[in-house]
Amino acid sequence: MPDRVPSDVASPPSSAAPLDLAADVVDLTAALCDIESVSRDEEAICDAIEAALTPLAHLALTRLGNSLVARTDLGRSQRVVLAGHIDTVPLTRDPANLPVRRDGADLVGRGTVDMKGGVAVQLKAAAAVAEPSRDLTYVFYEGEEIDSRFNGLRLIHEAHPDLLDDADFAVLLEPTGAIVEGGCKGTLRAEVVASGVAAHSARPWNGRNAIHEASAILTRLTAYEAQTVTVDGLDYHEAMQATGIRGGIAGNVIPDECVVVVNYRYAPDKTEEEAAVHVNDLFRGFEVTVVDNAGGARPGLDLAAARDFVAALDVDVVAKEGWTDVARFAAMGIPAVNFGPGDPNLAHHDDERCPTSELYACEAALLRWLG
Repeated sequence: MPDRVPSDVASPPSSAAPLDLAADVVDLTAALCDIESVSRDEEAICDAIEAALTPLAHLALTRLGNSLVARTDLGRSQRVVLAGHIDTVPLTRDPANLPVRRDGADLVGRGTVDMKGGVAVQLKAAAAVAEPSRDLTYVFYEGEEIDSRFNGLRLIHEAHPDLLDDADFAVLLEPTGAIVEGGCKGTLRAEVVASGVAAHSARPWNGRNAIHEASAILTRLTAYEAQTVTVDGLDYHEAMQATGIRGGIAGNVIPDECVVVVNYRYAPDKTEEEAAVHVNDLFRGFEVTVVDNAGGARPGLDLAAARDFVAALDVDVVAKEGWTDVARFAAMGIPAVNFGPGDPNLAHHDDERCPTSELYACEAALLRWLG
């Protein structure tokens, strides 16, 4: 049987113990995870983080909703943002993924990967480094796992742009397996419509079956050869996939419409407009509606702040194959990278787990850079 995290770390969500920033980073990760904080329910964890940071005289705190910003003001020549979201996707009960538990060299449970391990590293740095080599803006924000209108990073920038706009560089502590992932791909979602003519299914010759017509859309997708695009020395693997299909109104009616939902993940050399043109060109002859389109972010590894970060950490650097909030920083004019503990392939899994070695490695690397 896997060992349980000690009870003084794994407090019940309803009566979470105060966060101890002097605790081992693994124990701190466990304590954060055990404060249940599914999106739109982040008040308790934000309260706990605020209470833990308030005694630190070198930090000035600003709270907006259930997001918190903590800043140093030491007059350094460079300012860096260290950011992480404090919400998680919903819990499961079979198997239960809270409270967290130890399983050999892993910490297992909701949030261990995405991304309370990264938040624990932020908090350890905030407590341990009172006079960092550059000024720091720590951002702990709500609502990342749901619709962007709830995204705390976006809301902070809209309400208090002064808290972020003076940054030269940002590190988002999303899970990367303790290596640096530069930039991110854009993501576009489109609905491609195949049209037909409704008829009784007993007499299909009186109509035209839209679901059958949609086979041409799927044929184009199957034949599509996605590109690998090199941007600032990193290889981004594009992807175009059907992620949903709907059509038909009754079991005895030939459908007059079938909608295929297509997700295009595109390299950050393309603008949102160029990505939309590409999708429309691929499905020429069909009605195409772009319902969501979030641009990517170039890695910015040619910039001094990013080069210094990579050199100090001395870890591998690869392209970020998904979309993260580094794209929001890019839109603010702030170059950003992803760096944090945990395998992103395990994010949101029922068996979400993070190697404790990566928590220690990320903490050590960040402290080395800030020293």
